[in-house]
Amino acid sequence: MADEPLDIAQAPALVASHCGLLPAETTAVDDALGLVLAEQVIASGDVPSCANSAMDGFAVQAGEAGRTLKVVGESRAGQPAEIAVGAGEAIRISTGAMMPEGADAVAPIELVDDESATVTLLEEFETGRNVRLAGEDLRAGDAVLAPGRELGPAELGIAVAAGRAELQCVRRARVAVIATGDELREAGAELAPGELHNSNLTTLRALVSAAGGELVLASQVGDDRAATARCLSEALEQADVIVCSGGVSVGPHDHVKGALMELGVEEHFWRVALRPGRPTWFGSLDARLVFGLPGNPVSAIVTFLLFVAPALRALQGRPAQTATSAKLGEPIARHSGRDECVRVRLEGDEAFATGPQGSHILSSVALADALAVIPRGAGSLAAGSEIDLLPLQP
Repeated sequence: MADEPLDIAQAPALVASHCGLLPAETTAVDDALGLVLAEQVIASGDVPSCANSAMDGFAVQAGEAGRTLKVVGESRAGQPAEIAVGAGEAIRISTGAMMPEGADAVAPIELVDDESATVTLLEEFETGRNVRLAGEDLRAGDAVLAPGRELGPAELGIAVAAGRAELQCVRRARVAVIATGDELREAGAELAPGELHNSNLTTLRALVSAAGGELVLASQVGDDRAATARCLSEALEQADVIVCSGGVSVGPHDHVKGALMELGVEEHFWRVALRPGRPTWFGSLDARLVFGLPGNPVSAIVTFLLFVAPALRALQGRPAQTATSAKLGEPIARHSGRDECVRVRLEGDEAFATGPQGSHILSSVALADALAVIPRGAGSLAAGSEIDLLPLQP
């Protein structure tokens, strides 16, 4: 492989070339939010299944205003009236309740004088007024949802309305997250000099969940070659995607690259012309993808959003995120040899840096609305320049 770092446009393309669609599996509708449909959904019956009332009121026969009608029964949702409506009669009806035989209109409560035993209609009611017809939403045999559709709340609702309790969906990507480093301690632990709370493990777990992945392993491992290899081996047995933070640089205690090579993982790139996030590693073993992200917390977030999140989308059949842009509200210095992802807050259509941009300053991400991609070059990128934005939500 070439020693030169990959451009940040080349690296995602190389990752994408190794992303095949995961297989479909039967999924309960209630568990399918965010998944991609792998079949066509056909309505099993008419929706609504019968004519029903759009209002609380009285089911009546169409006719003129001023009629006084005898109330002869009630039709409730799930409990239809057992008698028909004749001339001079009305049946009290609830929203969604089945229209009684003989009735073809509904007089809402606010348009009648209700004397309990009788009602007087204050307006003329034409046929079909306030009535939802059978099959008005769907007809039996209608194609409701097509393969490739990402399932949101409305799609899940219409699938249930169409008669489905389960769906064939592209399954979630199974992801293992590993944070490396002797200095890392669990959240809330008391720290000795030189130690850090393991924010990367929590952050990466959250990013995996936000990207729709299924977390199957979350581990912390010290700077030990054998322990690193064991942890990676376990991850490769369980996951479609392995995400490591730290241990991918060239120091004497960086063991991830060497351990991956021993396990047969093929390297596709190491180092990207990116700030922050230059020492990023990507490889694969069969259909499994492995990402070695830098250990600095901002670098880990940036490289996850740039490389891991699009891979998870592709594996799960989800469309790529729509590109957005903004104008710089202030000049920003450029790096001569690397594109930079600058944490920015948005004010209208303008972007402003959130402050110091060091790869260890996690607070600058918490204050940001997006990442602004500042192309490499000399000097500064002027205020008013159009810039691409990378969302912070995968």
